[in-house]
This record gives sequence, C-alpha cells and structure tokens, in this order.
Amino acid sequence: MTSHLLTGIGELVTNDPSYDGSLGVLGNAALVIEAGEVAWVGPQAEAPDADTREDLGGRAVIPGFVDSHAHLVFAGDRSAEFAARMAGESYSAGGIRTTVAATRAATDEQLAAHVARHLAEMRRQGTTTVEIKSGYGLSVRDEARGLAVASQFTTETTFLGAHVVPPEYADDPAGYVDLVTGPMLEAAAPYATWVDAFCERGAFDADQSRAVLRAGMAKGLKPRLHANQLGPGPGVQLACELGLVAVDHCTHLDDADVAALAGSGTIATLLPGAEFSTRSPYPDARRLLDAGVTVALATDCNPGSSYTSSMPFCLAVAVRDMGMTPAEALWACTAGGAAALGREDVGHLGVGARAHLAVLDAPSYVHLAYRPGVPLVLDVRA
Repeated sequence: MTSHLLTGIGELVTNDPSYDGSLGVLGNAALVIEAGEVAWVGPQAEAPDADTREDLGGRAVIPGFVDSHAHLVFAGDRSAEFAARMAGESYSAGGIRTTVAATRAATDEQLAAHVARHLAEMRRQGTTTVEIKSGYGLSVRDEARGLAVASQFTTETTFLGAHVVPPEYADDPAGYVDLVTGPMLEAAAPYATWVDAFCERGAFDADQSRAVLRAGMAKGLKPRLHANQLGPGPGVQLACELGLVAVDHCTHLDDADVAALAGSGTIATLLPGAEFSTRSPYPDARRLLDAGVTVALATDCNPGSSYTSSMPFCLAVAVRDMGMTPAEALWACTAGGAAALGREDVGHLGVGARAHLAVLDAPSYVHLAYRPGVPLVLDVRA
C-alpha cells in the first residue's frame, strides 16, 4: 500500500478544534495520504517517512468543499428569466415549470452529460462531495430516471418530487401529493438517499410537506426540507418538529424560528447564490450563529434561482453580506456541509477522513474571501 507525503503546506485547515481554533489550522504542516485516507497530519518537522513525497511550496490546503444542496439533473436554459429579473421582475417558484418541460424532453444521456459537466465545474473550484436532487421531472418516470442519473455520480441523492405542482395537476394539488407519496416515491426510492419538499408559498404547505417527508421516511429515506426562502412560513418549524438534520434556505426567520433551530440542533443551510441571483434579502447568518445555530453553506446550483457551481463564490458572499467571518464561512462550506449530510468522513482532514482536499494558490484560506472571483484552487485531490 503506497503512502504519499505532502510537505510545504504553509497553512493546513484540518477542522479539528484540538488544534488552533475551530478550523484547526496548522502552520508549516505536512499530511500523509494512504489508501485514499488521511493517515497522519502534523508539523512538517515531525512528518514520518512515506513512499512518495510532494512539496506544495507554502500553499494553503483546505478540506474539499461539501456542497449539500444542488439541483443538477435538468435540461434547458433560463437566462432570459434571469435577465428579466435584473430588469425588475420578481422571482417566483413558477419558473421551475419551464425547466420541467425541457428536462422531460431530454434523454438520459443528455441529462448525465449535463450533470457531469457541472460536477467538473464544481471540482475545479474545490468541491469534492455533492448532493444532487431530482425535482425537474415531476412524473413517476422522470423523477425515477433523474435519480437514476444522479446516482451514477453521488450517493447523496435526494427525491424532490414535491418541488412544485406540475401543470397537469394544477387543479388537483392533493392528487399530486398522493402521486408523490405513492407511485412516484415507490419508483424513486431505490435511487435516493434523501427525501425533500419545497415548503413554500406557491409550492407545498406544511401539511403536504409533512406527508411527503413521512412517506419518504417510511421507505427508509432521510428527510430534508426547503423552507422560508420566499417569505415567512411554517417550514423551519416543521423541520425542527420532525428532527431534520438540516433545513435549507432559512432566509426569512422570526425569533421563534431561530429559537427552534437553536433548541433542536437542526442545521440551517444557507444558500447565498439564490439571494444574489434573485436580488432578495440575504439570510442573517450572524443572527443564527450568535443564537448557537449550526450553519452550513451550499450553492443551490440550479438553472433558475442560483446558477452557480462555485462554493468559493458562496463563501465570499457569506462573508461580505451575511455577517460571517472567513473562518466561519469556510467551516460552513466544509464541516458544516458534511454535518448537513450526516457525514463524518468528509469536510475535515483528521486521521481516518477521506483525503478530499483542495490546494490553494494562496498562503491562507482567508484569500477565498479576500480575493473573490479569483480561481485560487490550484489542485483538488479526492
């Protein structure tokens, strides 16, 4: 079994708090990789021998980003919708139906190629773990095949049949919920790890979302939830009631929502790309952190409301506009994302973790926020 020693790491972010601060930062560090895992980490002066050795020349190394919320199984283009928003139109969930039509018309091969292209974009920017949702098929056949495509690329697949009500059920939303919780779930579950719902005005209410999540849980899927993106609503409270690992968006929160998150331990996954793209108010990460809520960051990569695949971009926005420090934002993009997926093997560089890491062409992780828009990820190992 071959071991590989990385030396000359000017700053190593381990996310191990037994080192320096919450990020577990080590200066002048080294790391040994063996069988795809971190076998040793520590000061370079104490590094053990290894079969091969590589000097990184003083560059910073961080854990690979964990993107815990992405919608990559889709076809079509909504750039005209984006241009209209930039000209003053408001965002609504209804635009999802445009993507549904294009996705239904695409072949499996076209969808897979589209996912692969976006994953390649993500990897070039340091992302090594990705969750992928369905939700642009909204029929039994198309939700199942979308998840079958997603499962070719990741084990973190999410059934989001409850994204919006499709046009053919516009006059019968209850009938669509019955479809989602019955035949659609039956067809999708073999390819899914998670079940999700869009609990939002114009999508699904609390009772409908609860029914979808409970049906998925009865099939062995783990529950997630979109909530409180477009305005105040019951979604965050529902997530805390059901004991969800994470609830995503959390843009519009009242004091009771924040208290529920803090008391339940449910992670708030914030998606600043959506607010950037829709010109909506950013979620107040500072308020959540000060209340003791665990925060994750993800891209929400999708063709309508957040067409970015860049975790560094989301990190920089969170620091600039959401009250997070560079350290808090990096933790939320790595260890926070891993926690939102219930993963302990990624998001950190402790011994036994998967050797998923990004080498930055910079001396410190702070440059990710300090130099926004600059392609600082020099290399990715996973």
